[in-house]
This record gives sequence, structure tokens and C-alpha cells, in this order.
Amino acid sequence: MLRKKNFTAYITFLIALPAVAQNIQKNEVEKATTLPALTIMGQETANQRPVTTYETPLSNLDFDPRVDFQSRNMAEAQGDISIRGGTFENTGVQVGSVSLIDPQTGHYTTELPIAPEMLGEPKVLTGADNALRGFNSSVGTVSYSWNEITKGGSLTVGGGDHNLNFQRLHHALSGTFSDSANWNWGAEIESSRSESDGTIPFGDHSFDRISSRIQVLGPESQTDLFAGYQDKFYGWPGMYTANTKYHETEDYQNRLILLNHKQNYDDSFFEFTSFHKRLSDHFILSRENPPLYAYEATHETLVHGIGLSGKHQVNDYFSLNHFAQFTSDKMDFSGVNGKEDNGLKQGNFNDRQYYKFSILPEYNHDLSPNQKILYKIGFSLDDSNRDNKKFSPIAEISWKRSEKPNHSDNIYLSYSESTQVLGYGAIGGNTDSGTFLSTRDLNRSSSKNLELGANLKRENWKFSGALFYRWDDDLVDWTFVEGKPDSRKAKHVDINTYGLEIIASRTWNSLEALFSYALLKKKEDYKDPSIIGSFYALNYPENRVTLGAIWDPFKFLQFRLDNEWREQRENILRTGPDRSTFTHFATSYYPSQIDDLELFLAFEKPWEKDFEDIPGIAPRGDQFSFGASYRW
Repeated sequence: MLRKKNFTAYITFLIALPAVAQNIQKNEVEKATTLPALTIMGQETANQRPVTTYETPLSNLDFDPRVDFQSRNMAEAQGDISIRGGTFENTGVQVGSVSLIDPQTGHYTTELPIAPEMLGEPKVLTGADNALRGFNSSVGTVSYSWNEITKGGSLTVGGGDHNLNFQRLHHALSGTFSDSANWNWGAEIESSRSESDGTIPFGDHSFDRISSRIQVLGPESQTDLFAGYQDKFYGWPGMYTANTKYHETEDYQNRLILLNHKQNYDDSFFEFTSFHKRLSDHFILSRENPPLYAYEATHETLVHGIGLSGKHQVNDYFSLNHFAQFTSDKMDFSGVNGKEDNGLKQGNFNDRQYYKFSILPEYNHDLSPNQKILYKIGFSLDDSNRDNKKFSPIAEISWKRSEKPNHSDNIYLSYSESTQVLGYGAIGGNTDSGTFLSTRDLNRSSSKNLELGANLKRENWKFSGALFYRWDDDLVDWTFVEGKPDSRKAKHVDINTYGLEIIASRTWNSLEALFSYALLKKKEDYKDPSIIGSFYALNYPENRVTLGAIWDPFKFLQFRLDNEWREQRENILRTGPDRSTFTHFATSYYPSQIDDLELFLAFEKPWEKDFEDIPGIAPRGDQFSFGASYRW
């Protein structure tokens, strides 16, 4: 059963109808049909549009070889991102110069009510880059930049099996200020909605999103003011409990206001970002009879923050990389929609202030006009008003060669440390009984990373590889003991991880292909013999392969394919296989009769239907969808 929502997309659609009609009339003059520019040389997956709902900045990250996306229902519903075998709580999501943290559990870190057209391709920061710019993320950060606004828009409508239907409308305007040809303005608005009965029983969803932005673009600067809102309801059996007898539901509203300014000056730049984020959540353990069960959690999260990052070029040989962020959060457990929380507010505090400052001097030694060695050595300082501060070193040496624009080599060796403090779910909940148990005295966790890597780029191919070893001390994991697999508790663990990553892409005349392989091995010490299993830290692929392709056999036809094969570490909670193959296939047809029209269909098929992304949680089923997009 689907819950009714507000339909802001329909309102915006009616407003934009005249623009759509005008463009159709304009295209009565026949023009040659060309496929839209799409290349995987700047992205790590073939597909960008999801099969199950409308596009989000996180769509198709489950095929990105740099991250492991462990989803409940679907990636756009609730997805936990882990990087290099980390956990969802030590992974950050950054927009501009700030990381938008979720102080409750980390499960809502990926909630970005932003249209994907507004953001650039995600960058994955690890090692020294994450130590410099990551915020309260000890392993890795997914980072997004703000795109320049381009005049135009698109209208998308679609549907599929399981009663799926979705609509999207995006429209952007741009122009030049009358008093200066060097200064431009832009404005854009987007609205999307989606609903479905779900790929399995009790896996329904109903989503709405509206996002808007205004932009001022100068000769050396870009300023963006963004406001977005997203309303999401979805269900899934055993979503968090790993017990499929519970038909759990999430219902939350997310608001984000953000100001971003990037300024270039004298071969240098800085970027300033400030934000306000508010999330209201209502989780129900059993939708059939909520009062029957004790756990019906509601909370509201308020997070504010400012960040400043950049690079100051002192002279031809010396520069300073810098980053700073301040964030303040507050948890409100007084209730959402008239519901009083009965289990979350148990800890010593429900507000916190976080501080981070990083500086990384960089010395450039030229070997020849096309070759140089870069030396970087610096530190970061993490602190909060509730925890002890921690200094962490950052060091990297790299050799770079660039003979022409599409021909470059980079080999690097780095050592870095980073830290993280825990969310309220780990330290502020019930410690004695219940499904989710906290531990009051959890320490700040730290991560040390030693890495050797290479990045090679040519006109038609690209290769990157990394060999790393990481020491995680006092990492917090959610564990269970024998006889109580349905109850989890936040506990410290020390883990040593070593891994290998290889990513390669190649383009031919009408074919583009991407291949990756990742190897991970862990040695863990929970310092407690009663712990026999882990929900997150030990839920990782020991071997993982991805293969993507984009093929344009004709000027009016395009095929896109993403594949993943993984061999997951054994887990006693996993009832299905430890190996899985997953495929996302899509095709687009561009009829010559109507320029700028795309007809598409897509299919997402988990060949191993019983594979559980998270142990004990019901796996998703296959989904078919189709639709049309018109661009102007």
C-alpha cells in the first residue's frame, strides 16, 4: 500500500508546459539526430539513471568500483556507503567544502535533496586526500562540486512493473548582467516524484523532492545559493533488525539550505561553504501494529556548519593546501508527528560541536619541463566540545609527468592518519535491553593508512591502481553475541586491512568500457570472546569485479551495461549465498522525427536473488522500467 504524498512535480510541470511546447514547435525544422555526450572517462559507471526511481546524486554508486554501496530496498531509499572495507559511519559525504554529517547513526548521511544536474561527478577521497579534506570520516569521503548552470531543461516520465511510476522536471535559465558582460547569472529548479509497490512484499516507496538554486558567475568566481526539500517513505522487511518478520518503515523529511562561494586568485583558490540541514525521522518496527512493539523511534536532527578549503600558491615552488570546518548539531527527541521517542534519548548529551583544521604544505621540485616531484607534509587537528582533541600527520611524495593535455602519469606514496567521534546511536541509546544497544564510553577512533598508487592517463584509456594497508584502532562496529542475533551492540574493534584496487577504462570508436578489481583482507580483534558476528565492519567483499560498457551502434541508438561480481566474506547471519552477480542494463532510442526526445528502457536483475547486501536483511528483487525524456 502506498502512502499519498505532496505532488510538487506536477505543479512545476504545469508551469513549464509552455517552454516544452515552444521547443517542440521550434524543432519542426528537421535536424540531424545526435546522441548526448556521455563518456566514462570522467565517471566510473556506464549508467547514471536508476531503474527503480528518479535520479539522485547517489544513483548507480552501487556499481562504482571505488565504493561499496550496501542498500536496504534500493540505493535511493536507504544506502550505506563504505570505502575500502570501512563502515558507513566512517564514510563522509561532502558538498563544496563541507561534509554533511548525520550525527544520529550515519544511516542518513547519503540524504542529499539535490538534483544531480547541479553537481559534478563524485570524487572519492582516500588516504592523504581524505585526511586533508575529510571531516569526521576516518576512511573515505565522497565529494561533490557545484556545476555551472547551463540554460535548458528536461522532462522525464516513466513507469515499470511493481506499479512503479516516476516523473522529473528540471529547468534552468541563465543570462548576462546588463552592466558587465563578464558577469553571468543563472537560476534552476527541479522537482521529482516516484512511487512503487516494491520489488518484494512490504518494500513499497513514495518519494518527493524539490530543489532550487541561483548562481552568480564572475570571471574568477562562482557563487551558489541552494535550497532543497525531500520527503521519503519506504518499507523493507528486517530493514535494521535483520529479522524479516518485522515489516519496518522509514518516514522522514530532509531540508537543506547551502551557500557556496569559490574564488580563484593568482594561481590559487579558496572555497567557502555554509549550510543548515534538518532531518525529521519516524521509524516504525512493525507497520501492522506499531504499539505492539516497544521500538518506535522518532527524532529530529539539526546540523549547521561552515567550511573553508583551498590552495594558496606562495611562489613557483611552494604552496599551502588548507581545510577547516566547524559543525554544530542538536538532537531533538521530543517527537515527530506527535510521537514521543521511547528509546533514543538515554545518553549524557544530545548536542555537540565539531572542529577540524588541516594544513598541508607542498613543495614542487622540477626535474624537467614535463616532470616534477611533489613533497607534501602537514597535519590535521580534530576536536569537539565533548571529546579529546587529536593531531594527525599527513605526508605524501609523488612523481608527475605531463607531456600533453591527454597524456599524464602520477605515482605516489602516502601515509596519513584521521579520526572520528561516534554518533548518538552508538553512545546515546539504551545500554541494557532492546534491539539496538549503545556503549557510553566509546573512544575517538583513529585510522592510519599507508598507500602506494599510480594514475596513468592517455587519449583513449585511463588506469589507476593502489595498494594500501590500514590500521583502524577503536573502530566502532555493531556486533552480536551467540543466542542473540537480533540484538546488536556498539563495540570497539581493532582491525588491520590490506587491499588492492585496479580501475581501467578504454574508448574505441563507438564503444567505451570500464573494468575494475578490488581485493580486501582483514584481521580483527574485538577483545571480547563472546562476540561472534558483525553487521558492518566484517560485511565486505573479499573479491569484487565490475565491468561497464557504453555502445553506440547507430547515431539513434545507445546501450549501457553495468555488471558486478563479488565474493563476500562469510557471515553467520547471511542466509543466502556469499557470491553474487548483479546487472543493470539500459538502452535509449532517439527518434529523428522529434529532436531532443529520448525513449528508454532499463532492467536491473540480481542473478543471485538470495544475496543479502547486509546480512539477515531481505534482498531486493528485479525491476523493469521504461519512459521518455524530452530536453530543451
